[in-house]
Amino acid sequence: MAYHIFPRLERPWALSLLLMFILILVSLIIRLYLRRKEMQRILRPFPGPRAHWFYGNYKEFSTEGEPKAFKELPKKYPSAVPIWIGPFKSFLHIYDPEYAKVFLTRKDPKTQLLYKFLANLTGKGLVVLNGEKWHYHRRLLNPAFHFNILKNYTYLMKDSVNMMLDEWEKLRTEDSSIEIYESVSFMTMDSVLKCTFSVQDYYPDKSYLKVHFQNGTKVTKFIFNRVHSFLYHNDFIYKLTSESREFQALCKETQKQPAKVLQDRKASLKNPGEKGKSEKKYQDFMDILFQARGTSGEGLTDEEIVSEVNTFMFAGQDTTAAGLAWTLYCMAMNPKFQKKCREEIQSILADRDSMTWEHLGQMPYSTMCIKEALRIFPAITRVSRELSKPITFPDGRSLPTGMIVTLNIWALHRNPAVWKNPEVFDPERFSPENHEKRHPYAFLPFSAGSRNCIGQQFAMTLIKMGLALTLLRFELFPDLEKPPIPSSQITLRSSNGINLYVKPLH
Repeated sequence: MAYHIFPRLERPWALSLLLMFILILVSLIIRLYLRRKEMQRILRPFPGPRAHWFYGNYKEFSTEGEPKAFKELPKKYPSAVPIWIGPFKSFLHIYDPEYAKVFLTRKDPKTQLLYKFLANLTGKGLVVLNGEKWHYHRRLLNPAFHFNILKNYTYLMKDSVNMMLDEWEKLRTEDSSIEIYESVSFMTMDSVLKCTFSVQDYYPDKSYLKVHFQNGTKVTKFIFNRVHSFLYHNDFIYKLTSESREFQALCKETQKQPAKVLQDRKASLKNPGEKGKSEKKYQDFMDILFQARGTSGEGLTDEEIVSEVNTFMFAGQDTTAAGLAWTLYCMAMNPKFQKKCREEIQSILADRDSMTWEHLGQMPYSTMCIKEALRIFPAITRVSRELSKPITFPDGRSLPTGMIVTLNIWALHRNPAVWKNPEVFDPERFSPENHEKRHPYAFLPFSAGSRNCIGQQFAMTLIKMGLALTLLRFELFPDLEKPPIPSSQITLRSSNGINLYVKPLH
């Protein structure tokens, strides 16, 4: 019977191939088993929730599950906890200020597990670069975020915010709330486009903004799903999926506009015509990238410029939109603080059209409220690094080279060992008298160290502008029947939007 079923196996070469295949398979299984045992040994000093031997903690830490879980984990597992992504890979999540200090003062590269996927969307810009290339780009981009540059953007931001609020006026009714996250995203994208390309006409025609917003939302979900599905870490397996094909198509579509604007800009510089550079009132982001030069006089290539523009459009828009939307939600949930902010803003402004750069520095209480909103709802919830050398934390626990460590900002900001009553909205935490009492690494909405967010002043400027102009026109109330569900993707979103009632003040 065996002869009839497997006649070819009686040939010596066929038996040899079968034996070789079995040996390779057994060898692979043994290697993977030993790898898992080694990972378990390394992480033994860091206890954590029980993980499925094959799926790890994936089911418990979905986009909605992760924020919920990390409200409780710091209470049970002080300082750090390992989270398994499949049977052979684990991230150590840290959420203690002293751990964060050790982690952020090193020069470990960003983990490629996330950022190589993100590069499909942004290209090789500042967010995904490492080493000398990162230092070079960072040095050339620093002038783009100087106060003197941001000062010229305030009137552009003001126009974008006012257009958003005009739309709210049309959409609002006494009996129904409006979903603000999408319109805030449109507004921040409008601002970013104006500051990047001197583009003035995208917001009235929402087709581009809407498509970009929808594509960006899908892409970030795809990236998050790929990071948290260990099978999708393999490029060959992922390319076989329909999600991979849609992901690549969305990335290409998202990158078309910046590349087109770059070519148009180069053509206009050669033949300025009626819209020459001399007529511009400010230097936009593209101008600065064209002019940026290193110590040897070299500049950025076209590919590098497009990558940095894509990075600014994606990172600048997404993080700022999240920061402002969650800040407005916190104002709606805390009417006492909303009133104090409004009174402060009214005391320095005659009307909404008088808002200037100087006014933004005269809003200390409103700034405290923004910081408290960013503590409870940080736009970026985590930062990951792959250890380039061993690390030892303040309590003596250590990890070897090659391990992936994630600074979980969401958990750090809600850690009861760091913040008293962390779920309570209390702007006084950020009063001048409390500043010295706070650990310098306890509040990290824009990370810290050499790789802190280069665009944090841009984001804070737009958030302040959005908050001030909104509170001058509307009183905000939460829709208690539609509470937001925090969803930890690349930025902190709400899986069901952020729904508020808006009531005109006059």
